[in-house]
This record gives sequence, structure tokens and C-alpha cells, in this order.
Amino acid sequence: MALARSRRASRGVDYWPGFVDALSTLLLAIMFLLSVFVLAQVLLSREITGKDEVLNRLNSQINELTELLALERTSRQDFEDQIANLEASLGDAERERSRLQELLAQGSGKTDDSSERIGALTQSLDEEKQLSQRAQSQVELLNQQISALRKQIGALEDALDVSENRDRESRARIADLGKRLNVALAQRVQELNRYRSDFFGRLREILSDRENIRIVGDRFVFQSEVLFPSGQTTINDAGKAEMAKLASALIDLASEIPPDINWVLRVDGHTDNIPVSPGRGVKDNWELSADRAAAVVRFLIEAGVPANRLVAAGFGEFQPLVEEDSDEARNRNRRIELKLTER
Repeated sequence: MALARSRRASRGVDYWPGFVDALSTLLLAIMFLLSVFVLAQVLLSREITGKDEVLNRLNSQINELTELLALERTSRQDFEDQIANLEASLGDAERERSRLQELLAQGSGKTDDSSERIGALTQSLDEEKQLSQRAQSQVELLNQQISALRKQIGALEDALDVSENRDRESRARIADLGKRLNVALAQRVQELNRYRSDFFGRLREILSDRENIRIVGDRFVFQSEVLFPSGQTTINDAGKAEMAKLASALIDLASEIPPDINWVLRVDGHTDNIPVSPGRGVKDNWELSADRAAAVVRFLIEAGVPANRLVAAGFGEFQPLVEEDSDEARNRNRRIELKLTER
């Protein structure tokens, strides 16, 4: 025992795991905030795009109606000019008729010619009156159409104002929703981090200070030899004892975490870079790492841990802790990692 105390004293206080834990927690919070920000931006972009399309359609309709109104105004001016010309011609005809009637009254010898001219002028006058009446009817119809177009433009402008107001309200609601969501996610991250710290503290107490069981960042790491015989996927007796302690701590933690925090314990299997020998019962390191992670998950479920709070993943030899080609590096890379995280 004196030797163990001396060894612990010589190692000193290791602040690195806690520092890495704090950095990883901060990184996780930042990633959540960025994810929420991206989600809010996507929703806002979709909302704004839809509003912009509606505004573009309304503006296009207003432009078309404006052009039509300009054409109608031009046509109206043409008809008014035509009516003015007809009225001028009518005045000339009436004056000519009066002059001819005066000549007839004076007993001129050209009575027959005057009568014919008067008849022709009278017929022309009647025709011009008819043309003038038709032109006035067309002008009145144009005035009605212009009035209807003005009403449509007014309705479209009102609809455009309503759409712009709704757009501003939607943007304000989305911004407020993003803020509240950021706050809620930050609270959930803080709560999960607190329970993760409690969980790691309990594991430190119940699993003792063993060199082959350690903390790396936000993960608890078991060397594979603690749980499995070489190249096997069945947990040995010593490993079952350690996993039973882990299951007890996890069950206690599950009863304390609020149900609205969607947490899981992820069990990751890792191997070294040496290919699996034939006859081991597995095809390659992928299958070996996945089967070992699944074996740990099955043991925890049998010990009473809720199955919906467990995840098994196999990484083979592709996530090493040490990038070296040595027996010591391979020994460290053969491991089972436990990580308390959100689903």
C-alpha cells in the first residue's frame, strides 16, 4: 500500500483530463448553437423566399395592370379627340345648314340644289351624331374599365402591404424562436454536462485508479484486455465484474436525469491495426470492434440498464489513440470507450 501511495504521489495532480473535458463541453455547446443558428437561418430563408415570390407575383400583376391602364388612357384620349373632331364637324354642318336655309328663305333660284345640299348635310349630320354617341358610349365604357382597374390596383397594394406586414412578423417570430431555442439548448447542454460529470465521478470511485481504465477527454476508456480475451467477443469474468459496477452507476444516474433530456450512453469498440487471424469467428477488425461493443451493450441491458439509453458502434482500427506502429501503441488502441451524450 505504501508503494501505491508513493506512486500516486509521484504522479502528481493531473489537470489535463478536466481541462480536456471543459474544452470538449465548450465545443459541444458551440456546435449546438451553430446547428440551431443554421436551422433558424434555413427556416428564415424558406420563409423569406416564399414571401419574395408572392411579392414578385404581386409586383408583376401591378406592372401589367399599370401598362393596361396606360393603354386604356391612350385609347380614351383618342376617342375624346375623335369626339372633339366630330363635334367640330357637327358645328360646321349646322352653320352650313343655317346658311342654306337663309338662302332658301331669300327665294334664291337654286332651291332644288339647296334642298339637296341641305338633305345631304342633314344626313351627314345625323351620321356624325350617331358616331358621336357611339364614341361617348365607348368613352364611358373605358371610364368604367379604368375605375375597375384602379380598384384592382388598390386591392393588390393592400394585399402587398398585408403580405409585407406578415413577412416582418414572421421574421420577428423566427428570430424570437431562435433565441428561445438557443437558450433551451444551452440549458440542456449544461444539464447533461452536469450529469456527465457526476457519472464520471461515480465511475472513478467504483472502478478505482487502474492504469487500464482511464478518462480521455469526455470518454471513459477500458483497455480491451480488461473485458475480452485476445481476439474474442465474449466478456470475461473480470470484465463482467467491472461492467456490473458500471451498470449499477448507470441505473442510478438514469433515475436522476429528467426524462426530457434525451441522453444515451454510447459504447464504441476499437481494435489495433493487426488483421484478425483466421478461425477467430469474426471476419475483420470492423466486425470484431462492433461485436465487442454490442456484447457490452447486451450485458448492460441484462443488468437492468434501459435499452433505449444504449448505443453500440464499431470503429475497427480507424480511430487510434496513438499513431505509432509499436506494441505499446497497439495495446492502447485496443479499447472500449464509453461516452454519455445526447441522442
